[in-house]
Amino acid sequence: MAASMELSLDNLPSDPLLSILSFLDFRDLINCSFVSRRLNELSAHNPLWKGLCIKYWLLTESDRAVQGHTWRHLFKEFYEDLGCYMEHYAVLKKAWDQLKAYLDNRCPRMIASLKEGAKEEELDAIEAQIGCKLPTDYRCSYRIHNGQKLVVPGLMGSMALSNHYRSEDLLDIETAAGGFQQRKGMRQCLPLTFCFHTGLSQYMAMEATEGRCCSDIFYHCPDQMAQDPSAIDMFITGNSFSEWFTTYVENVVSGEYPIIRDQIFRYVHDKQCVATTNDITVSVSTSFLPELSSVHPPHFFFTYRIRIEMSPDASPDAACQLDSRYWKITNANGNVEEVRGPGVVGEFPVMTPGKVHEYASCTTFSTTSEFMEGHYTFHRLGNKEEVFHIAIPRFLMICPPFRESLVRSGSANDVSRHFSEDKSDDGEEYEESELRGLNMANQGGRCPRHI
Repeated sequence: MAASMELSLDNLPSDPLLSILSFLDFRDLINCSFVSRRLNELSAHNPLWKGLCIKYWLLTESDRAVQGHTWRHLFKEFYEDLGCYMEHYAVLKKAWDQLKAYLDNRCPRMIASLKEGAKEEELDAIEAQIGCKLPTDYRCSYRIHNGQKLVVPGLMGSMALSNHYRSEDLLDIETAAGGFQQRKGMRQCLPLTFCFHTGLSQYMAMEATEGRCCSDIFYHCPDQMAQDPSAIDMFITGNSFSEWFTTYVENVVSGEYPIIRDQIFRYVHDKQCVATTNDITVSVSTSFLPELSSVHPPHFFFTYRIRIEMSPDASPDAACQLDSRYWKITNANGNVEEVRGPGVVGEFPVMTPGKVHEYASCTTFSTTSEFMEGHYTFHRLGNKEEVFHIAIPRFLMICPPFRESLVRSGSANDVSRHFSEDKSDDGEEYEESELRGLNMANQGGRCPRHI
């Protein structure tokens, strides 16, 4: 009787077993295939591998149809080629797919400039050329797309003012390797981006040296007050390639970074920076310009973009014209400055129902943050004697995290006001932080304040 009550895998129905197997990861599923003939057969069930192909490789039915293989064979094929990137591949592939889908109809030239993914042996050759290991997430992304052709506008965002333009390309691995830095202050730093107009690059630290953490991504900023040319401060933009790239993509596809004239502009809009007075709404977006900023001397450059819109439901009698502006500017020390002037950037826009007027201006300040608020003065077109104010919402501009040059301090301290990583007094053999010469505008060439 006892023998007849024994359960065997061979006697159990397939459906509950397949349901159990569906909860296993691919490694456990493979291990199960060695337990018995029955589990070997069940672990090869195609739908089990379909889920794993979707999870790790973001494959679709159309991908399988093109390949003409079973899901299990397809998983094995991708694993043999990209298995060392499983931790990063799905996240980065999703980001690339989202970015391409979003830009396909908005900036087709950018999509056309993307290069096919690099081969594994090509990345190995680059490591041998520069003499250090590339981060795994960086390699993974470059297996998907090997950067872009050097074109304008660049994939990694633009910024334009009346006398200044920046547009950053995502460098292919060969070009990046050509700019690999070994000199004092910039040892083991690989450029990620490049701007034709400013010569500006964002760099990634390949090793933890000279005060940088491995995989830090940053803009360099020469210390203009130091006698040592290798004294370089850094504006930090990311702590790893994955974080840096996926955060940028999220800002693009969410509409946080607007697309203007087929270019991605890296303005940041705080949804609370909106004020409505009667029928007119004013909203503000801001952007930090590292290429026009410095830590020594403290000079932080921001541009802001203002959108003024009259409701389409407003009465025709509400038509009005902007006469003047008033700004109240408060810096991090609590010092207040007030600015008044006619119009905005030399214009006196007329607002009618449904009309939108946008303009960009800029400001510089010597503390690490500043906020601005104020109002515009308008008059009615039908009655010039009717004068009224339209509120400009308060908006905050904060310098991104930075590290000062270790040459200046003579220690390994992290002296950034905003940077939240560990501070160290251990006297490690750091020297300083430098990069290629930054195209810094002179004082006379900078934008006027608060126009």
